[in-house]
Amino acid sequence: MFQIFSVMVAISLTVFYLYQFIYIVYAIFHHHVPKLPDAKVNHRYAILISARNEESVIFELLDSLTKQDYPKECYDIYVVADNCTDHTAEVSAQHGAVVFAREDHEKVGKGYALNYIYGKVQELKGAGYYDAYFVFDADNLVDDQFLKEANKTFDTGKYDAFTSYRNSKNYDVNWITASYSLWFMHEARHLNYPRMCMGAQCMISGTGFCVSEKVMQENHGWPYYLLTEDIQFSVASTLNNLRIGYCDSAILYDEQPASMKQSWNQRLRWAKGFYQIDARYIGKLIKGIFTMPKRRLACYDVLMTVVPCSLLTVMTILICGYVLCSAWFMPYYVQMVFRQQIFVLLGLTLLNFYGGLILIGGLTILMEGKRIHTTKWKKWKNLWLFPVFMLTYLPLTIEAMFAKVKWTPIKHYSTDEISNGEMK
Repeated sequence: MFQIFSVMVAISLTVFYLYQFIYIVYAIFHHHVPKLPDAKVNHRYAILISARNEESVIFELLDSLTKQDYPKECYDIYVVADNCTDHTAEVSAQHGAVVFAREDHEKVGKGYALNYIYGKVQELKGAGYYDAYFVFDADNLVDDQFLKEANKTFDTGKYDAFTSYRNSKNYDVNWITASYSLWFMHEARHLNYPRMCMGAQCMISGTGFCVSEKVMQENHGWPYYLLTEDIQFSVASTLNNLRIGYCDSAILYDEQPASMKQSWNQRLRWAKGFYQIDARYIGKLIKGIFTMPKRRLACYDVLMTVVPCSLLTVMTILICGYVLCSAWFMPYYVQMVFRQQIFVLLGLTLLNFYGGLILIGGLTILMEGKRIHTTKWKKWKNLWLFPVFMLTYLPLTIEAMFAKVKWTPIKHYSTDEISNGEMK
């Protein structure tokens, strides 16, 4: 009975996520991304940055933004110093940003800060002054062609929002940063790129995304306040028939947590945020699959993106509960056989999990190797721990069901500190 149940679960998951395998195959056989035609118009952008005690890193982002190969009169940089107790505001102003200070210890989080700064920009410039808004995190760096390439995507007029290629500025610090980096590059190359090419719905992820002024006005700002406000925006956009695209040639470099403690706290917030999204949107997404003919694939894709957090937890609880209850009432000799079967099946499950993620990580390194800026050895040496990193999501998702999670800042490091080995 246990074997039948396990096989049914395995078959179900394979069927549910077969479409992502198709995405990966597409990415493999369409590895060379076609170049976008030059934009006909240099659109005007506002760059929004939410920063909390980021004086040690934000100047690097601002400097990389001021060095863009894009007309300086066509973009402005705005920073909201959100509940800061350091010199983030002063440093930002010194490096060319327009700065707004926000003090609100009740409404805490990136979503509230973005809505605040959007309102301030509207007061300063008026509605319609900018064509679109870019959002970055304070620890990012951007390629000097970022705005030029992103403008090509926006100029097509196909998308209400779009995301960029999320690279890493600290891939080679340790196995944790390498694992983060591999996953985000996998999302960019194997998920968002095929989605865009196949006419499906891309998803924004944290930073480096663009939203049109039209959408911001229709939403009356940025009304996304859940712990994972980026995913909330993606889900809401899908349900509201908004199109999210992807720009492979607009590259940003994101900093990843290097300690397990910081990583755990960050991903615990993400897991809790996914539960919040499931509670609010899962019914609407299921309904959309059956009632929105042109958005069925998009709704299904987004559903399969936001469900795993709760699905994995529920499956774990059901399997463990079934095993415990069944073994309790069995004779000793039957229990021994049963336990042996359980260990074999558990071993096979972990082996498949490990092997699958090794393939995903290895394929990502092979396809994206030129974009991983480190030695060949450092590209590969932590691959074997990538599945271990992903496996830690299991206890995380269980803890997130019961933990009271709040948004908390993460310490970031300058590129000099990372190079000198100060990031631990």
